[in-house]
Amino acid sequence: MSSQKVYDKVDYFSPARFFDPTVALAKKVDQAKAELDKHIVDIVRWHFSAETGTPFWLEMAKSYKFDPLKDVKGFNDLHLFGAFEDDWLRGGPISRWVPKGFQGRPTYVFETGGTTGLPKSRMVMDDFRIDYEMMSETLPDQYFPRGANWVMLGPSGPRRLRLAIEHLAQHRGGISFCVDLDPRWVVKLIKMKNFEQANLYKEHCIDQTLSVLAGGHNIQCMFTTPKLLSALDEAIRNGKLEEKYRSLGKKVPAGGLRSIKAAGIIGIFSGGTEFTPQFTREAYEEMLDNGEVYMTPTYGNTLMGLACSKPIGPEDGFKISYYAPQPRAVIEVVEPKDYSKKVGYGETGRVLLTTLTREFFVPRFAERDEGEREAPFEKYPWDGVSGVRPFSELASTTVVGVY
Repeated sequence: MSSQKVYDKVDYFSPARFFDPTVALAKKVDQAKAELDKHIVDIVRWHFSAETGTPFWLEMAKSYKFDPLKDVKGFNDLHLFGAFEDDWLRGGPISRWVPKGFQGRPTYVFETGGTTGLPKSRMVMDDFRIDYEMMSETLPDQYFPRGANWVMLGPSGPRRLRLAIEHLAQHRGGISFCVDLDPRWVVKLIKMKNFEQANLYKEHCIDQTLSVLAGGHNIQCMFTTPKLLSALDEAIRNGKLEEKYRSLGKKVPAGGLRSIKAAGIIGIFSGGTEFTPQFTREAYEEMLDNGEVYMTPTYGNTLMGLACSKPIGPEDGFKISYYAPQPRAVIEVVEPKDYSKKVGYGETGRVLLTTLTREFFVPRFAERDEGEREAPFEKYPWDGVSGVRPFSELASTTVVGVY
């Protein structure tokens, strides 16, 4: 919703306009846009200046017919860079992505993809910590108590999530327990149609989680994906956690351990492309005791960080709408054949991602996802996306594995 469209609906000769929430939202939309434009100028100056710039972008600038330091004055100027190409992140040297202004600092490498060919690699220093500290502020303390311990039931290895969830737990005063999970192996098994082995591997990961839950570590919070949440719920309902207690010589508590709530979990931070209103309703009503266990969906990846969702529940049909952590990242929903054109609100398009941090600049990257464009609202006065799912033109070749 452009601020101009909002303003057009307001009678500016009416005293009521000073109390009109539509006017207040329009002002927030304008303020967010101004902050984004200012942030973009700063980020582009950092990545393209001779003193602090990123080797990859400094080399790319030699081929441009424009000067990033002079001609980029806001978000609308990012089209000058064209679309970011997926293959630029495949292969090395990774040092070409380290800004000169950060040389000598300890650096992580996080990977995404990698089931075929070279994986995409991203250098990281502190972005994952900043992203998850920002996300932490959206978590209600009632369900994610400060000092509570976590279990991380998701991808490990070179994925960002292991360190990110660990930092989130530590930032909130707790400790994170992690399982050993290789999502690439799961995807390969599925591609080979070896579903028996894939299920055995899933059971192996769930068994690790049950061991943590039975270990007496006071686990109250969890990260997991929708598929793994379903698998964990099924295992607990079938008595697997009680069996784990007995195998460890521990007494099963009175009342039993046949639900996620009974296992001690009260807050779940979950992410993945498999979130749908249908799954969310099922999880809310059947797995999470009608919302007594809180779940917050997120949409994120190694490039962007985290897009938080509006609170979910029956009042809005369990619809899930995500909003990027602007100005550090921006989500657009665009025409699949013309990335310069946004679709209308409520209409379907491809997700176009822009990452804007001093560690990492990625303008206009076409994600392998699609969804519906959502309007700004008070908490996030910029565009969002709902109904995120694999991009229809690529869906037949996309294997989501544990996600």
